[in-house]
Amino acid sequence: MDTVQLTIDNKPLVVKKGATILEAAKSIGVHIPTLCHMKLDDMNIENKPGGCRVCVVEVEGRRNLAPACCTEVAEGMVVHSHSIRAINARRTVVELILSDHPADCLICAKSGNCELQDMAHHLGIREIHYKGEQSTYREDTSPAIIRDVDKCIMCRRCEMMCNEVQTVGVLSAINRGFNSVVSPAFEMNLDHSVCTYCGQCVAVCPTGALTEVNQTNNVVRALSDPAKTVIVQTAPAVRAALGEEFGMEPGTLVTGKLVSALRSLGFDKVFDTDFAADLTIMEEGTELLNRLTKFLEGDKDVQLPILTSCCPAWVKFFEHQFPQLKDIPSTARSPQQMFGSIAKTYFAEKMGIKREDLVVVSIMPCVAKKYECGRDEFKVDGNPDVDYALTTRELASLIKLANINFSRLSNEDFDQPLGESTGAGVIFGTTGGVIEAAVRTAYELYTKKPLPKIDFNELRGMEGIRQATIDFDGFPINIGIAHGLGNARELLKRIEEGESNFHAIEIMSCPGGCIGGGGQPYHHGNVDILKKRQMAIYQEDGNKKIRKSHENPYIIQLYEEFLGKPMSEKAHQLLHTEYFDRT
Repeated sequence: MDTVQLTIDNKPLVVKKGATILEAAKSIGVHIPTLCHMKLDDMNIENKPGGCRVCVVEVEGRRNLAPACCTEVAEGMVVHSHSIRAINARRTVVELILSDHPADCLICAKSGNCELQDMAHHLGIREIHYKGEQSTYREDTSPAIIRDVDKCIMCRRCEMMCNEVQTVGVLSAINRGFNSVVSPAFEMNLDHSVCTYCGQCVAVCPTGALTEVNQTNNVVRALSDPAKTVIVQTAPAVRAALGEEFGMEPGTLVTGKLVSALRSLGFDKVFDTDFAADLTIMEEGTELLNRLTKFLEGDKDVQLPILTSCCPAWVKFFEHQFPQLKDIPSTARSPQQMFGSIAKTYFAEKMGIKREDLVVVSIMPCVAKKYECGRDEFKVDGNPDVDYALTTRELASLIKLANINFSRLSNEDFDQPLGESTGAGVIFGTTGGVIEAAVRTAYELYTKKPLPKIDFNELRGMEGIRQATIDFDGFPINIGIAHGLGNARELLKRIEEGESNFHAIEIMSCPGGCIGGGGQPYHHGNVDILKKRQMAIYQEDGNKKIRKSHENPYIIQLYEEFLGKPMSEKAHQLLHTEYFDRT
């Protein structure tokens, strides 16, 4: 039989054979609380260790309570999801977890977003009957992520993301019994490990055990310093997700309100990282065409496929795990770092501001951007091109702190000249967007003909690995796309083994690309939310008057006044970088 008949809370139902009690209950709208369980439907990955026992239910004829997340349904099964026995067991389990958990909710970074806190409230726990010794660990602060292991409840969701989705392999359960905890091997610091700072562990952690390094106070101090000029750039994926923090539907575009909020916070200029995305296309697209030209001329040493380099977590991934391929990625800096470099040279000169008196803040969907700001190659005499990076969540907290009524803000425009962007810059925020933006420009520069179409739907989607061939007027360009580092690993192995026929590959670390970044509003593995954010990105692209990076008038002006041409000596100095073997 392919189906099973059972009863849950006196409701008869039929489900697929092999389904869990949790899945069966969900199909009829019965909510069973969980902590350790998490399912990523589109990736066919499920974390169901059954370790926390919060989801236990009573099954008639079974002596012990059954964990709903990992117990398969059986023919004729009768389940009571909220019997007094099950409720009492859940309360006991949560009280035991709380007995070994810090009670510093008032100052915890996840207060208000903590699933353990919500669970205790839902179960009506007002006192803990089990008191005893509490396990204590040292706090581990890296350039991007803080591990406060005292708050780890061993749900092992982070382990699933790190090992199964991202295949980085940093986090795992170590030690035994009372001293067991999720940690890097030998309890080493994150910054001594191969961690990429992608932040996917932070995105799924149900408590405050994993959080981003919060730089909000640094930004507030800079804004209150009259000697500093503080400017801000905001990434494309932020505008498609920030509204969720203020009760708006996923996929609601809030670009104008975002600009208005940043001005209300006191930033001297509000710019758009999409401008720098257009600049990235000019450099990265030219680099691609240079390599393709050499390839067509018979140069056997040309490095193909070219790999995009906009994602700092992806860059750190290949530096650690595929250093033999470090000459293949584009040398173009990420849009965040290109913006910072241009802001502290071109813009600072135009405004007559000393570099050290200009503070550049970025609003990013990404936790790894905090790490990227601090890389030594992006500093001049110790002064970073980008001073601070705030996540989407941090910005939302700052807006709320300033008592700004976000939903009632008017729509305002970005400042110029670093605020003008095209639709190509906007789509950087989703998987497939960087390479589509590059194709829009590279096609016209290569063929000297206008594009027959502007939307490359064959490059879009949410499949983990995609491929397409784009006809450059008789020259077929083979393109690969991967999002999620586990999928990136598969493509890199193909390159390593000589099985790749791609000319260009786009890679983004996070599921869905930047829209699913580790610093975005928590989506808890709900791929539908990511798809709605993606639709918003393409909507913004479609609404733009200019949709090709090389047609951005302020990009043209920047090259005429300052850089000369793409890949010039000055452009290489300010807009390109190098990679390192970190093994």
